[in-house]
Amino acid sequence: MYDYIIVGAGSAGCVLANRLTADPSKRVALLEAGPRDKNPFIHMPIGIALLSNSKKLNWALETEPQEHLKGRRLFWPRGKTLGGSSSINAMVYIRGHKADYDHWGQAAGTDLWGWDRALTLFRRLEDNERFGPDSYHGKGGELSVSDLRSVNPLSRDFVRAAPHVELPVNTDFNGEMQEGLGSYQVTQKNGRRWSSAQAFLRVAENRPNLDVLTDARVTRVVMDDKRAVGVTLNQGGEYRQLRLNNGGEVILSGGAANSPQLLMLSGIGDREELGKHGIPLVHHLPEVGQNLVDHLDITIMHAANSRLPIGVAPSFLLRGVSALFSYIFARRGFLTSNVAESGGFVKSELSSERPNVQFHFLPTYLKDHGRKVMTGYGYTLHICDLLPKSRGFIGLKSPDPLSDPLIQPNYLSDPEDIKTMISAVKFGRRILGAPTMALHSKREIMPGNSVSSDSEIADFIRENAETIYHPVGTCRMGADSESVVDPELKVRGIDGLRVVDASIMPSLVAGNTNAPTIMIAENAADILLGNVKVQARVKSPTGDTTDANCSAPRATEMETR
Repeated sequence: MYDYIIVGAGSAGCVLANRLTADPSKRVALLEAGPRDKNPFIHMPIGIALLSNSKKLNWALETEPQEHLKGRRLFWPRGKTLGGSSSINAMVYIRGHKADYDHWGQAAGTDLWGWDRALTLFRRLEDNERFGPDSYHGKGGELSVSDLRSVNPLSRDFVRAAPHVELPVNTDFNGEMQEGLGSYQVTQKNGRRWSSAQAFLRVAENRPNLDVLTDARVTRVVMDDKRAVGVTLNQGGEYRQLRLNNGGEVILSGGAANSPQLLMLSGIGDREELGKHGIPLVHHLPEVGQNLVDHLDITIMHAANSRLPIGVAPSFLLRGVSALFSYIFARRGFLTSNVAESGGFVKSELSSERPNVQFHFLPTYLKDHGRKVMTGYGYTLHICDLLPKSRGFIGLKSPDPLSDPLIQPNYLSDPEDIKTMISAVKFGRRILGAPTMALHSKREIMPGNSVSSDSEIADFIRENAETIYHPVGTCRMGADSESVVDPELKVRGIDGLRVVDASIMPSLVAGNTNAPTIMIAENAADILLGNVKVQARVKSPTGDTTDANCSAPRATEMETR
């Protein structure tokens, strides 16, 4: 019998497990479908290049055929181990833009989800190696944020291209200004990955009031009328139940794909969708799984005219052996690289109000998420549309709880998105054509010099674009009665059930999503523990405004203990 059952030990779940078990009187179960995070390639930063191929540590999901991407099914890697996607991602520490959180606060009808509150939480969580405590950064938090210990010369030259394309050099993407080119800070500590499991779970997992169950796939939330009372799970091929104490809660932290899938499997979702699969309806909540939005990404690749990049070639062997010794004995060298060493944020058009394109520069070849090896020496520029207008959904393929969810992102379904990406590719080419980068280029191999017109670039995008792993929004938070969760992240119409992960984002942040997801969990923990109180305003379909079922007083009178 548990006070809290957390489903998913990823970026959010590990934070919740830490915070909720700080009270020794509360008994908590943390359930993870994957294994423990023992694989050495999780902790060695360069190991990211190998983790996409792991069926054990990766859900390795796949989308439905994409109408606007030549009918292709896109690979969706998602973490399946303690730490979740924070154990297999590129470790880039980005919060997004202030305006993202201003929108969240408006959507939720409370300052509890606005920028000022988010910044307070980011600073509380952070242990920043370079900046220390200042108005934008924190020191002493659990989440270690550092500069890369070893940066490839090409990555530095990418940043030096900034003045040649009328951009500033940005030394802090999480500071006052987002625009510009610069080096990324990463969630690393002493040259090793610092996942959510390392940051928050390690210190908590030996507490007697926490049970961590791995290889445990939750198949359904057990309901008593419209109250969650436990979960069923499959562990080692055997099904069992975990139950809640009176007043306990189930917290779904499975991410943008798994959390809405589990809600639907449990009878919470659109009546017609559940009926198609013979799932008894518990509560009609049509927006479950809707509002899916993700960052679509396209790459430009150049063959290098030197051996400076990280290469796959016999001539690189001696350098690789040397790097291994450097990593083992000093935690330095290119094995500490997250590969996506530098990048930036730009406006695709001068009329854009804020940056709407993000770059990730890699001093190596990276094709098909690292699943296809390219030999030789080269470099790759990833380019993504930060503020896409296209929306999709998560559905069910079958009522079998062990099946993958149906994933329909509808990439490029809004015609504005392809226009943005065409402009972004042109901007990316300008950067790679700047003197500091041109000196490294042998030739552009993707898309190649033969691709130059807008229509040719559009075809190239439709044939090659992939996700850059930032799906959100499928259990949207809002003050409106149609949202899936309210500002306290309670599932509307259901008692004892919350969702705490990237799926609750009302809109996609302009940047990487790991840091915002950790912040969401920290805010949720404060709400669950009564450290903050909020009363939001709810707009009904008729436009009338009523008080939400939250714990007053109003957000403007928010109290923090």
